[in-house]
Amino acid sequence: MRKSASALVISFALAFSAYSQGTNSAGTNSEPAKKIGAAEAVNHYNETLVVTGTIAQVNVRPSAVILNFDKPSPDSPFSAVVFARATNRFGDLSKLQGKQVEIKGLIKPYRNKPEIILDNTNQLVIVGNGAEAGGVEKK
Repeated sequence: MRKSASALVISFALAFSAYSQGTNSAGTNSEPAKKIGAAEAVNHYNETLVVTGTIAQVNVRPSAVILNFDKPSPDSPFSAVVFARATNRFGDLSKLQGKQVEIKGLIKPYRNKPEIILDNTNQLVIVGNGAEAGGVEKK
């Protein structure tokens, strides 16, 4: 019985160690995510990356807020989407227009264009001289 209990404890410890080395609190690989520009996102579907760019347009709709990168819609090469269920977490997203940002998440296609859906404020970081916007971290 004692050997079985010891083996169980060791097995659990090894499994937990392997799990914690491979993930962070968000459940993603613990290595820093690769950064790409908004125009490159189209080549990285189904990858979790950091997409950088300038918010050229903020479209506020009843069901979602769409952050278009580098150019206004329909010419924007990449978008970040915050659905209505999560907008209260982000504060006034319209203040992001003109700001340089980094968005981290899984790049998915939507209507033949890449996008990342934002659920948590830790996915969005304002870089450079941008001011903080409702819980959004400034780098």
